[in-house]
Amino acid sequence: MAEEAEFDFGDNVDTSTFEQILDMDEGEEEGGHEFSKSIVFGFLDQAETTFVKMDAAKKKGDLPELSSLGHFLKGSSATLGFTKVKEECEKIQHYGQNKDESGVHDEDDDEKCLKLIGQSIEKAQIAYRTIKKLMEDYYAKLEEGG
Repeated sequence: MAEEAEFDFGDNVDTSTFEQILDMDEGEEEGGHEFSKSIVFGFLDQAETTFVKMDAAKKKGDLPELSSLGHFLKGSSATLGFTKVKEECEKIQHYGQNKDESGVHDEDDDEKCLKLIGQSIEKAQIAYRTIKKLMEDYYAKLEEGG
């Protein structure tokens, strides 16, 4: 896939995973990238909604809900190869289970977990905004034919 190789995603995207999504596209004729584009932009919409839910759950101190939301967004970002979003969401999942960032050691201090979740939400949102811009630029470049 020559046009994918010409676009630099940096360390924000696992290109081998993302290329698997691109491989599902129809031919490269007009509209040939609509399938992957719909998946990517569907994820972006889903992520925005999930971040709103995370903020609400954080305000309520709802660690189990935060863990669930982190798990959900981790899975969908991993499927697309959006590594930095996935990594922060995995941490949110673990902190929501009263674990450390690796998910191995217990962390009984709910307030500490909520603080760490807040930091990971911020980092995930920064990574999300980077991904959103990269994907907008990438698909605009494809539509221009190159």
